[in-house]
Amino acid sequence: MHDIPVIIIGGGVSGLTCANYLHKKGVGFLLLEASEEFGGRVKTASIDGYLLDRGFQVLQTNYPEAKKLLDYETLNLKTFKSGAKIRKGDGFMTMQNPFRNPLAFIPMAFSSVGSFVDKLKIAKLIGEVKLASSEELISEEATTTYEYLKSYGFSEKIINTFFRPFFAGVFLEEELTTGSNFFRFTFKQFFEGNAAVPENGMQEIPSQLLNNLPASSIRKNVTVESIENNVIKLSDGTSLSAGKIVLATNPEATDKILNLQTERVYNSTTCLYFSADFSPMAGKKYLMLNPNRRQLVHHMCVPSDVSAAYAPAGKTLISVTLRDAKGLSKIKQVEQTKRELNEWFGSSVNAWRLLEHQEIPQAVSFYDGTTKSTDYQVAENIYRCGDYLAYPSLNAAMKTGREVAELVAG
Repeated sequence: MHDIPVIIIGGGVSGLTCANYLHKKGVGFLLLEASEEFGGRVKTASIDGYLLDRGFQVLQTNYPEAKKLLDYETLNLKTFKSGAKIRKGDGFMTMQNPFRNPLAFIPMAFSSVGSFVDKLKIAKLIGEVKLASSEELISEEATTTYEYLKSYGFSEKIINTFFRPFFAGVFLEEELTTGSNFFRFTFKQFFEGNAAVPENGMQEIPSQLLNNLPASSIRKNVTVESIENNVIKLSDGTSLSAGKIVLATNPEATDKILNLQTERVYNSTTCLYFSADFSPMAGKKYLMLNPNRRQLVHHMCVPSDVSAAYAPAGKTLISVTLRDAKGLSKIKQVEQTKRELNEWFGSSVNAWRLLEHQEIPQAVSFYDGTTKSTDYQVAENIYRCGDYLAYPSLNAAMKTGREVAELVAG
């Protein structure tokens, strides 16, 4: 007889989701987390009263798995404006979601984001994805997103002005080589739901999942050294015996435990957080995109305009995501960022104070559209979950956690 029916190793979103579903089913479990905090990549740091998410992150409220498990009301979600502001010349164009705001059809049709035919094709694409479920879309045969957009008939103008800068912020790559099935899935989420953040930062999501669980079934600061059969050896020299084991660790840690040699490709991101005395966007809650690929700034927003809790009273938090900046030192990145944003907002940018410079080399797994979550079970009593087994998103992390819980619960 094993000591514990199920042991989950890893307290990120997939591990927490797995634990939540096991708890709902009445299956005994123990969740082990190696660090002090739960949440994996979904983290929020507090610096000088500002809330800094780990890179630019949002919750898509239309995510099927999130709607199943999260209590949106308790998270007190704050939403961005649907659409985006796109840098053009010395100003900005507004790309609104016409299916949220019917009055947006007229300015959208005559804007210079793309041709009138492009706007009609966007309407057609929205109609298509509305008729399909999220699971149907992500299960489609895929080409690259760029090839898909070209074959659909979109012009290079709208691809470069809207699709490339907008979805590069999701994919974390600008060539649009990410699988077209993920593009269509993501497109549906943006047009049917809202991009939102919990009032007190993205870490409120894993915190809510954690708070659903009994404290007696959770252990943190516990490092797993190895697994032999159904025995887990810990770094402090003790061992635990489990009926079933779920590996919810990051891909490298999982490969190490399983002695696997797997080549993995990641997309990276660099995010700068600044404090300011006032919002450069005058309280507008848009994501601001820069289509100019010769410049360093890719996109920016003001999180404290979306949720006031992100900054101390009377202050503003600004988030800036950069393009590939490997050839520049951190100091040069900040200097160039301020130079470019001076052109957007004027000399007030010079007074912005850098709060944090985040370089995240393994932000998300690259997804070419062919990865399928069919290999959850890796040994007789060992399973694994995580978005790297499906597609890079919070929804996939939760989906794989739920499906593994259903497998181990029997």
